[in-house]
Amino acid sequence: MFCPKCGAENPEGTKFCSKCGAEFDVTAKPTETSAGLSANVAGLLCYVGLWISGIVFLVIEKKRKFVKFHAWQSIMTFGVLSVAQIIASGILAAIGAATFSFGLIAVAGILGTIIWVLTIVLWIILMIQAWNGKMWKLPWVGNWAEKQANKV
Repeated sequence: MFCPKCGAENPEGTKFCSKCGAEFDVTAKPTETSAGLSANVAGLLCYVGLWISGIVFLVIEKKRKFVKFHAWQSIMTFGVLSVAQIIASGILAAIGAATFSFGLIAVAGILGTIIWVLTIVLWIILMIQAWNGKMWKLPWVGNWAEKQANKV
């Protein structure tokens, strides 16, 4: 059960949030989102299409900070990794090819592979954590995403 005000995880049946003290509406469905999905499913879907699905859920979600958090984290994490992939695999490789620098081409290939593997690993981990109802924060990005999700 997540607090609708701050997004903190609380045990089922709790009447007040353990983090911010907000009172829970016991008559409302605790996990329903603006999209009509349970919060954990919406959180998982924020990651399915990488930063694109994060943007979609950021636009449609008006209720749950849990979903907004995962949408922001998806946008920032996979947006940065996409840009890094373009720079490593595209730009560096093109510069290497244009200058006949085979060392630069090799570095671009290695960096591109590392970024690709990191993207796949984070994609799987973040989807599993969201599915399990956890606001699992990545370093740097997670705190920023939480601040963005808490803005009105």
